[in-house]
Amino acid sequence: MIITRTPFRISFVGGGSDLESFYSRHTGAVISTSINKYMYISSHKFFEEDKIRVKYSKTETVSDANELQHPILKTVLNKFNIKGGLEFSSIADVPAGTGLGSSSAFTVGLLHNLHLIKNNPVKKSELAAEACHVEIDLLHEPIGKQDQYATACGGLNVIEFHASGAVTVEPIKLGENVYQTLEQNLLMFYTGAQRSASNILAEQKKNTSQDDKFNALKSMVKLVYDTREALVNDRPDDLGKILHENWILKKKLASGISNPAIDEAYDTALRNGALGGKLLGAGGGGFLLFYCPVNLQPKLIEALRPLRKFDFRFEGEGSKLIHISDE
Repeated sequence: MIITRTPFRISFVGGGSDLESFYSRHTGAVISTSINKYMYISSHKFFEEDKIRVKYSKTETVSDANELQHPILKTVLNKFNIKGGLEFSSIADVPAGTGLGSSSAFTVGLLHNLHLIKNNPVKKSELAAEACHVEIDLLHEPIGKQDQYATACGGLNVIEFHASGAVTVEPIKLGENVYQTLEQNLLMFYTGAQRSASNILAEQKKNTSQDDKFNALKSMVKLVYDTREALVNDRPDDLGKILHENWILKKKLASGISNPAIDEAYDTALRNGALGGKLLGAGGGGFLLFYCPVNLQPKLIEALRPLRKFDFRFEGEGSKLIHISDE
């Protein structure tokens, strides 16, 4: 049995600049961090040597990978020429469609697991690039590249997207006090809504051709470097203001990014101690993230009831092997 563990991620600023429709014209950039919520992918021998079994939200047992309904599993197992005698299972700490990069974490973790089955060592950056190829080139998902690199590499990073297609990942090195302040002052709340990012991202991709949308993304990219400068110079509270600026800009990119319920929760948070925040992921549902000083957090938590507060911590390992055995 082989088990890989791949973290989910939080994207702070710059989301949307990882779409080719933008970075082909202007270098894109995001700041994101992986967190201690994970996608687990396990593989082991299946009793029926001529069958493949996969377990996710449903169970499929097939004679050929082409018969699988799950598009990522079908594509990746075919890519590795898996014919039978194996079973794959996934377990996630957080549901899909909540803005934490679960689809890419699944793809990265599955690829990592299969490389281990094939005894093929692979770098984290190579895993990320391969996941981008699967999701964007083979499955034609209208998504960007940040999630694959954030979940594969792990840690707090500036991730840049270049016109050539190259991606660079630069860790942000912080003092322990700043790091702890960030963790303490960031709060997540679950809106109770799950959604597919595809429609919103498809509209956003189309809208990038419009000057006002393109310029909004350029401004969001600038905020990435403003954020890094603030953090490395021991000004973590600046992140609250920057998150707010980024959220105002992000809402201009596509019609489905926010809705009245999300706007109401966001405004309530600002009135009750939050310095800024955003909806994680493409938009429409999932998790709200806020930056709020510790002494004001009880007031904020009470004001946002019945939204569920969701505890997390940063993590720095990225996708990794956590178990291997002959059983």
